[in-house]
Amino acid sequence: MNLTLRIWRQNGPTAQGRLVEYRVEDISPDISFLEMLDVLNENLAKKGEQSVAFDSDCREGICGMCSLVINGQAHGPERATATCQLHMRKFKDGDIITVEPFRAKAFPSVKDLVVDRSAFDRVLAAGGFISVNTGNAVDGNAVLISKDRAERAMDAAACIGCGACVAACPNASAMLFVSAKVSQYSLLPQGQPEREKRVLAMRKAMDAEGFGNCSNETECEAACPKEIKMSNIARLNREYLRATLLSE
Repeated sequence: MNLTLRIWRQNGPTAQGRLVEYRVEDISPDISFLEMLDVLNENLAKKGEQSVAFDSDCREGICGMCSLVINGQAHGPERATATCQLHMRKFKDGDIITVEPFRAKAFPSVKDLVVDRSAFDRVLAAGGFISVNTGNAVDGNAVLISKDRAERAMDAAACIGCGACVAACPNASAMLFVSAKVSQYSLLPQGQPEREKRVLAMRKAMDAEGFGNCSNETECEAACPKEIKMSNIARLNREYLRATLLSE
């Protein structure tokens, strides 16, 4: 496959960025999108040009680092797929592909396709924890949890914190991410001691980071590589209302 890439290049947070066009040739349809970018960087290195900076880590759809907007879509055209698991066979020979970073006030630019997503870490630190007694591990059957609640908690815990929900949302809202983290704890008995404190602290931290409000556009669910459901946002709103009433 021969492709034309239009890639966002920006030397630093305060530098002016622009789209730069590159050609890549003889690309195997079986390699991933990130491997294709590796090929591009190898070619640039051979020419003595500066490589394109982009984030990656596990490349197995687990870490959430591969935060790219491909042809206007967070993580690219394939549903429920992170960029690192997007294969070039989803594109056609001769395609023009535009690659940009996630764009949100809370995700400031670092360089090229890299953005600072540490706002998510600060939101998690505000309330994403549980209090447990130290000592031996509790027997797995000691606390009974219904299958339905366990499955809903595990579905919410599948969130990898990639930020695609923020990038896809026209308001740059982090409600899907925060709701997933609140849900995974609120549904289980282990999360009950900090239940009210957690949701109040995480909502406050989310607003302080500059994320927008949810207006039910549903773009977040469509872009999520782990298919986190918007029903979690409804649960977050209920948990927030409950905590607000109990704190009065």
